[in-house]
Amino acid sequence: MTKSPIRVLVVDDQAIVRKGICALLAEVDDIEVIGEASDGKEAIAQAAALKPDVVLMDLVMPGVDGIDATRHITHELGFKVLVLTSFVGDDQVFPAIKAGALGYLLKDSMPADLLHAIRQVQRGEPSLHPTIARKVLYEMQQPASQPPTPDPLTDRELEVLRLVAQGISNREVAEALVVTEATVRSHVSNILSKLHLANRVQATLYALQEGLTQL
Repeated sequence: MTKSPIRVLVVDDQAIVRKGICALLAEVDDIEVIGEASDGKEAIAQAAALKPDVVLMDLVMPGVDGIDATRHITHELGFKVLVLTSFVGDDQVFPAIKAGALGYLLKDSMPADLLHAIRQVQRGEPSLHPTIARKVLYEMQQPASQPPTPDPLTDRELEVLRLVAQGISNREVAEALVVTEATVRSHVSNILSKLHLANRVQATLYALQEGLTQL
């Protein structure tokens, strides 16, 4: 049985960039561009109407910017966002992650890296550009500003969190713990709920910050 292609919404205020991305993705069998948007407001409307698997999001746009659009699309609409931007400043990286972006890629990345990131994010797995990963690691070396969750994780949830923080998929976690993928999904959902986090990227940051794992 042939799998359905990954449905992608491309958001960028520069038409030439959008068209270039769309042309690249059109050459790939398992990815389909279902729409384009030139700003955050249009991105939110298009996401609500088209229900994409992945929203490829620029950050700096007129009107509603990519961070606000990401926050609305992830929290209100429940869709996955992969940031694709030229900006690596802390005032862009961390707000985008906190807004719920599951991936963060730079525009100077290789096309193969973009395709890989889209597939990872569609599976619900984090995807961070190495430059961004280094920033995250540095940030995690600073003293924690948030106290631990008042609703502690169970031993099994901590075990799942440590594995998730290593960037492995639910299937791989299930194989490691000899449980079903459904059980892993349930644990991940409980972890995110207890920690008040949006996605696996934020769960990884929490695990690093609390010393539960290392990258």
